[in-house]
Amino acid sequence: MQAARTVLEQKIWERRQTLQEFTEWAEAFAREHDEPGTLSVRHLQRLVAGQTASGRPVGRPRPATVRLLEAIFGVGIDVLLAPPESDTAHEDAYTSGQPFLNVGAAPTSARRETTPAVQTPDARVDMAQSFAWLDARSGWSSETTRRKVTSRLASLTADEVLDRPARRRKVGRSEIAKSVADYYGTAETGHHFYSATCGDSEIRTSVLTCDRWLDLGCQLGRGNDKVALRTDTSVAQHVVTSDRAIDRLAEATAQGIRMANMPLYRLLNLEARPGAISAEVGTVPFIEYAVSMDLLENELIDALAVGASGQLPLRDYYLPNLDSVLNLSGRLCAGGVLALCAIARPPDPYRRERDFAIVVQQRSSHVLNAAQRLSVIPKGFHQPMTDLHADAQLTSTLLREMEEELFGRTDVDNTLEGNCAAAPLHRGRMSEPMRWLMADPARVRMECTGFGLNLVSGNYEFACLLVIEDDEFWTRYGGEIEANWEASGLRLYSSLDHQLVGELVTDESWSNEGIFAFLQGIRRLRESSDVRTKLPFIQVNPGE
Repeated sequence: MQAARTVLEQKIWERRQTLQEFTEWAEAFAREHDEPGTLSVRHLQRLVAGQTASGRPVGRPRPATVRLLEAIFGVGIDVLLAPPESDTAHEDAYTSGQPFLNVGAAPTSARRETTPAVQTPDARVDMAQSFAWLDARSGWSSETTRRKVTSRLASLTADEVLDRPARRRKVGRSEIAKSVADYYGTAETGHHFYSATCGDSEIRTSVLTCDRWLDLGCQLGRGNDKVALRTDTSVAQHVVTSDRAIDRLAEATAQGIRMANMPLYRLLNLEARPGAISAEVGTVPFIEYAVSMDLLENELIDALAVGASGQLPLRDYYLPNLDSVLNLSGRLCAGGVLALCAIARPPDPYRRERDFAIVVQQRSSHVLNAAQRLSVIPKGFHQPMTDLHADAQLTSTLLREMEEELFGRTDVDNTLEGNCAAAPLHRGRMSEPMRWLMADPARVRMECTGFGLNLVSGNYEFACLLVIEDDEFWTRYGGEIEANWEASGLRLYSSLDHQLVGELVTDESWSNEGIFAFLQGIRRLRESSDVRTKLPFIQVNPGE
């Protein structure tokens, strides 16, 4: 039997498809999952061979193609293009009749068979770690979670897999924010839900904040933000409902959601004032968050989609009132760092004035939360890479997400294979655009503009502003900015386009944390910049 030359070729053989059949299937998958990548038979022939017709190494595909292949197979492109280690496991699977998972259900139009809609999961490292964690937490014997997830997957139909995300997308941001505000009522502690006015429009959000958490103007990377790791935390483990956890893992597997059981930082306390941030964090396994607090978002949106917003048993249990919300050390409070990115541009024949390019992303269907919603970019979980203490600083997360989401570095992506680099953000490993920015502190400005607790999930959110001040960057590297798999598309807005930015503010597609960071960033950019900006005036409304 001929040996596969690459893991990619091996996986296509496992699907019992020709290269032509696979490219047709991949095109249909890309359309239904809002992936911009394309794949021709000729290109696929080179990829599966691992070399060109002249015998040279094939090289790395374009980022959009990388995202498409990684979304389909659930492993990194470097693994797919490498020679397979062994065919034994796959031959065993054939002889046992055990099917393999096609990550992300096949589009209905491209699937010949009718049942089952979703196949059994393979032994990807990320899901294997999650399965083992739930076995241990639930006191189950080894492989119990895998068997339960397999059983749950077998009961899913394609309509269930594809229709549920579509229903969720129809629930607007304002409806979500109103439901959260109605659930929790008015705070008596000086906290309030963030809202702002732009022109005749009022934008209300689900982000709980207070006056001292806003307009921070805290310069990052200069010693003004101090986040300390506490290793002696004795916070009780979250109670995990096993049935709900199985449902979550099955849904994530069926929809191709990436979930690696890496550590997350959990917020224990915070002090924030203009110009300075001080916080303490502990750590928690990602899977513990994914099968507990992260369930609150989909529970709420699913209830709103069917008109049953009063039925929220998980919220009633995990986050029943504002006292529980504000008891940071007594609950699992994970979170993230997200930034409005503004890049200085020189004038050109179409734009006759200097401006900032404001970058907005639409999140892909493969992210854990805020899927298919608008957000600022970069956006990522606050979590360590290799150094638990040093990586707790907000700057570390922001730089990592810039490299990953703007400049295409996959080796800093925690959802792929484990990080083998001791210092992923060492200057010698940086992408060329990032290395150029870091060579002169005047070229880029990073600051935290606000803090809040997004009560859709209870997450903490550090809203930031990232300004590339030197317009030479755009001339040199503007063409290299390309989002990774977490985005299904990018939009650029000129800081001189008052009308379009004003209309964007009222778009119902925003996630609540995304619009919070966007509004805070626009306000700060308008205050601190020069003739490059003609942005709308945004007034933050006082708390009630």
